[in-house]
Amino acid sequence: MRYAYAITGALLLSGAAAAMTLEPPAGQVAQNEPGVIAAAAPKAGAPMSFADMVATLQPAVVNISTTQRVTVQQPTNPFAGTPFGDLFGQFNGGDQGNGQPITREAQSLGSGFIISPDGYVVTNNHVIAAGTKGATVESIKVTLTDRKEYTAKLIGRDPASDLALLKVEAKGLPFVKFGDSTRARVGDWVVAIGNPFGLGSTVTAGIVSALHRVTGQGGAYDRFIQTDASINQGNSGGPMFDLGGNVIGINSQILSPTGGNVGIGFAIPAEEAKPIIETLMKGTAVKRGYLGVSIQPVTEDMAAALGLPVNQGELLARIEPGEAAEKAGLKQGDVVVRVGGKDVTPDQTLSYLVANTAPGTRVPIEIIRDGKRQSLTALVGTRPSEETLAAGLNGGGDDDGLPENDPKSGQQASASAIGLSVQPLTPAIARSLNLDNTVQGLVIVQVDPSSDSATKGLQRGDVILSANRIQTRTSADLARAITEAKAAGRTQIALLVQRGKTPGRFLAVKIK
Repeated sequence: MRYAYAITGALLLSGAAAAMTLEPPAGQVAQNEPGVIAAAAPKAGAPMSFADMVATLQPAVVNISTTQRVTVQQPTNPFAGTPFGDLFGQFNGGDQGNGQPITREAQSLGSGFIISPDGYVVTNNHVIAAGTKGATVESIKVTLTDRKEYTAKLIGRDPASDLALLKVEAKGLPFVKFGDSTRARVGDWVVAIGNPFGLGSTVTAGIVSALHRVTGQGGAYDRFIQTDASINQGNSGGPMFDLGGNVIGINSQILSPTGGNVGIGFAIPAEEAKPIIETLMKGTAVKRGYLGVSIQPVTEDMAAALGLPVNQGELLARIEPGEAAEKAGLKQGDVVVRVGGKDVTPDQTLSYLVANTAPGTRVPIEIIRDGKRQSLTALVGTRPSEETLAAGLNGGGDDDGLPENDPKSGQQASASAIGLSVQPLTPAIARSLNLDNTVQGLVIVQVDPSSDSATKGLQRGDVILSANRIQTRTSADLARAITEAKAAGRTQIALLVQRGKTPGRFLAVKIK
């Protein structure tokens, strides 16, 4: 998945809100007001041309650029201190290649659109964010189609939804309004306006390819409008219009193996974006619900291992201590099937349902635990910032810190039914694998390369914490779990596996 914005420059790199009102001055109307756009829009269903419609809407679409300062580590000149040092130093800008950090300038390019005559501008957060580690955004510039330029102030941003609100000091600007994206249907015509590759205002048209498209990124806003209208780098933050001239989406991402358009673009639906923009206008932060869990989809393999229907519910791979899920009694390995009376499905994920629940709300949660349905009630917490969540996922470890494979040691056991040799995790092995001393399980010593375990990516040094919810402290525990799975007629078993400091994940492997 790629963000559809461009970074250019010397390096190629992948406040409080003022008092405001959305009421236009007397006599001024939005560019997409029904009475204005009706005469310009082509006939619904069979457009002969979008020209009149585009001419009306285009002035409200802007180019957004940032100036950034990027600090990079300079490579050391291997010839420093020799007669050739000065010569080769010239190839590094004349700084002798002394390994000191240097600062360079970079720019990013994207799109946006004006939503009020006094200069409020909507765009994507990633358009105005630092493009890489070590970069600092120094200024944001908004350029209109008539080439007028304004320095913009950042009013607010919301990284989770990838939205940002800017403000330029101007009056009487052309603007557009949000429409109702819930009325969009697959097959409807849409028009995208933006600034791909820094070419200036460019128009593309296509249809709605899918609604409520889940891309797998998780979170409150992983539900996009998919379109085949060409969206390329630099289109990010630009509007997607329906044939009535309404903004029903904000062009945000593309799915592409090359970085260019292949007919799969994604826009943030207006129904999701509008409340966030209104919140940012008030100068307040967006708050979302939080359970404190890591989740996995119930794939076909995992469903077979757990004896569950496919695409029903999501699996809890980790429960964060002290958070709402733990307080409600949820456990690792539970499958959540309903939240607040709504089914958990691939199109309506657990992340989406919880994040869009107001913090402090009590919600009923239905789960499947050991094949039985249960109902719990959770008091939804407040989701931490994206930076805090990302920091909690950092970690790692040495996956090759085990002693040499010695089948005669008497400690190893063969789980040949799943193609593994394992032994209990000792404190010494845990230290060599950079694991916390609280981790208990079986460490994998050898993987049969012809087994499904190898195909699924299991490797020497991984730790099996449980098998079909049975804790695996000894090889007998793993053998019992395999035997019970076979007796239940299951062809796969669900292993909870941890690698280094990365939180454990469930993996379904075939039983021979």
